[in-house]
Amino acid sequence: METVAARNIEIKARIDSIDALLPRARALAGGAEPVLIEQDDSFFACPHGRLKLRDFGDGRGELIQYERADTSGPKTSTYVRSPTAAPATLREALSRALGPAGRVRKRRWLLLAGRTRLHLDRVEGLGDFLELEVVLAEGEDEAAGHAEARALLGALGIGPEALLSVAYVDLLARA
Repeated sequence: METVAARNIEIKARIDSIDALLPRARALAGGAEPVLIEQDDSFFACPHGRLKLRDFGDGRGELIQYERADTSGPKTSTYVRSPTAAPATLREALSRALGPAGRVRKRRWLLLAGRTRLHLDRVEGLGDFLELEVVLAEGEDEAAGHAEARALLGALGIGPEALLSVAYVDLLARA
């Protein structure tokens, strides 16, 4: 069975407050209540893109390999996810084999606006952020996803000065 990498268009932005942005995000999600997800992401040394193990704290996790440019604004991300029922032992094995490259702990409020995942993230040691992920269909042109991401940013009142070019793990390394 061949695995095909999935793609999305991603944007990250620093925000003043999740509480302040939540009403606009809920409106874009048709009034839905956000789903709260606890995430503990461990990153590992990797020669191609990034490799992280996401632990949900309830015995579930997923290993995610992804590649995306470190530029601000909408960017294409390709990724492969693999679920695991043993994130703690997998973290230990990957740390021993590859070496740790950082850790990010966050609380994520998830909302869906059509095919876009709206993440309101409170990152331990960094503060509050917005992340948009516009999920692309296989073979879909990226331009539509870029336009959708920009439109959502505008609807949320997020200006270009708030956009980030790097991952949370990079920001934590600089702190």
